[in-house]
Amino acid sequence: MRGTDPVESARWRRRKEARPQEILDAALAVFAEKGFSAARMEDISRRAGVTKGTIYLYFESKEALFKALVRESLAPTIQGVIAQAEAYEGPSRDLLILVLSTMGSFIRTSDRVVLPKIVIAEAGNFPELVRFYREEIIDKGLGLLESIIARGIARGEFRNVEPAHVARLCIAPILLAAFWRITFASLDPAPYDYEGLISTHIDTLLRGISAGSKS
Repeated sequence: MRGTDPVESARWRRRKEARPQEILDAALAVFAEKGFSAARMEDISRRAGVTKGTIYLYFESKEALFKALVRESLAPTIQGVIAQAEAYEGPSRDLLILVLSTMGSFIRTSDRVVLPKIVIAEAGNFPELVRFYREEIIDKGLGLLESIIARGIARGEFRNVEPAHVARLCIAPILLAAFWRITFASLDPAPYDYEGLISTHIDTLLRGISAGSKS
């Protein structure tokens, strides 16, 4: 009986361990190309280079694939920022800059930026995905921003503004950058300066809510 090649065995183990991520990457590409409704498990398996049955060893459904994409990309970013904010002791202004800059960097650089567009496009057909995305990402992100604004008001750093409104104003330009990048960027005559947009947004926002600004 022939022995097992240790090099080949190690390569197989590495391949098996990497397979879930390869499937997720393939799913993201197919969702971005076809949309969630039109995407089929066959398309994803073909893109990943595995059988459809192999996908089901790791993910029970197309919805489970989408949720896993959110959990392995967007959710850790949100949780990381929340952890930073909870440990931060400096001015609320600097904390808000840190949080919005982190969100802006993700929007500018990650291929996972297509996920919010998928949620909006498929909201009517897949309300459970919308509920999941809101609970996992939107509510946590807005809650974090509201807490920072409330913190700044309590410390006399920000004007007495409604934190819930300001939190949504914080997010709006960042979402615009995301949608522009995945929808219109290919039509831009020159690459758009997303970093400049986020920087301008932060500066304008802080000028509006700082305690020394006029109401």
